[in-house]
Amino acid sequence: MKPLAVTAFTLTTALGAGRAATLEALRAQRSGLAPLRFLDLPLATWAGEVAGLEQALLPAALAHHDCRNNRLAWLAMLQDGFIDAVARARARWGAARVGVFLGTSTSGLLQTELAYRNRQSDGALPEGFRYAETQNTFSLAGFAADALQLAGPRCVVSTACSSSAKVFGNAQRMLQAGWIDAAVVGGVDSLCLTTLYGFNALELLAPEACRPWDAARRGLSIGEAASFMLVEREAEATEGWVLGVGETNDGHHMSTPHPEGTGAIAAMRAALAAAGLQPGDIDYINLHGTATPTNDSSEDRAVRSVFGDSTPPCSSTKGATGHTLGAAGGIEAAISLLALQHGFMPGGLNRQQPDPELHAQYLDANRAAPLRHVLSNSFGFGGTNASLVLAKEVASDAPGRPQQAHSPSGGQAAGRRGHQ
Repeated sequence: MKPLAVTAFTLTTALGAGRAATLEALRAQRSGLAPLRFLDLPLATWAGEVAGLEQALLPAALAHHDCRNNRLAWLAMLQDGFIDAVARARARWGAARVGVFLGTSTSGLLQTELAYRNRQSDGALPEGFRYAETQNTFSLAGFAADALQLAGPRCVVSTACSSSAKVFGNAQRMLQAGWIDAAVVGGVDSLCLTTLYGFNALELLAPEACRPWDAARRGLSIGEAASFMLVEREAEATEGWVLGVGETNDGHHMSTPHPEGTGAIAAMRAALAAAGLQPGDIDYINLHGTATPTNDSSEDRAVRSVFGDSTPPCSSTKGATGHTLGAAGGIEAAISLLALQHGFMPGGLNRQQPDPELHAQYLDANRAAPLRHVLSNSFGFGGTNASLVLAKEVASDAPGRPQQAHSPSGGQAAGRRGHQ
């Protein structure tokens, strides 16, 4: 595939708002997980809650989108100059030529849950409840497009934990087809009752901070997060590159991964093929690594099937952020870019006893290294899988490399569009 030039990116998780806070926490190997405090729910688990969302009010012009999910999205957009970067892309390409492709699992479901808690005496939902702009799955893309003043194609992918990794495929196909010249991609997921009680019912919530790749791992810790990246057809300066996207669906089970990682294997191989790379070209793998017994064992087999017994160093960053569900793919792509930019592989947190049945080269501590290529895995319910290959730089003679722009002027961009 033609590499996607990443010209801006940001992320907000329980580690903090923005890239600097995230990098500082990762370098210090500090977790954002804590005993669940959200809505004082009586669940004995830990979670990655983003601080300050109750105070993160939307501007008056966007108030009709107000819900926890969109507040989290807005808080993330405010970081790292992201809104200004999108404004430059909008001026360069035109608002109708910038797409919005985002992932989520529950969108603003909490808004509906709270509305049902506050039904009127006749059972009617509160008068101010706005389903379409808050809870509807598409409401995330609608809000982002309004907030960023974009008028291009937009959609939301909701394939559980692979959602915001798969959106890179949407953007790449739309760029290749000539429908757009740039796209905002990423994902947002926020805490809600259905998610927490649902995973509790599945007996997948750990009673402590999750412990990926641990012999005594007992489940995941739910987190909330938002990430956004701006990818463009051409760029004179980049933050990094998405070289390959691999998407598969093995349909093994509604909630349990294929024990041999069949779909995961195919996704990783597809991402490598799209990037024109061999397994030996990958320097670090950001694992899906949820800390459930079946996920980690399945992913370990899949990684060893693709990379052999000498796997690249790898780790799961969910011990720091929690499992952010539909936002996980975008969050971990952003963390992968930070690792590439700063030359380090983040160690996984909370592992106390290595599992002798897992053989991938798992890192418990940060390791400094000049990274060229990082693979990021995101595997969701229903057997939906996505893998991304990211790089800091692309060789000038690399196959499919986008041509560098000669001018940021909208006139030249419009001229190129006219000849597609």
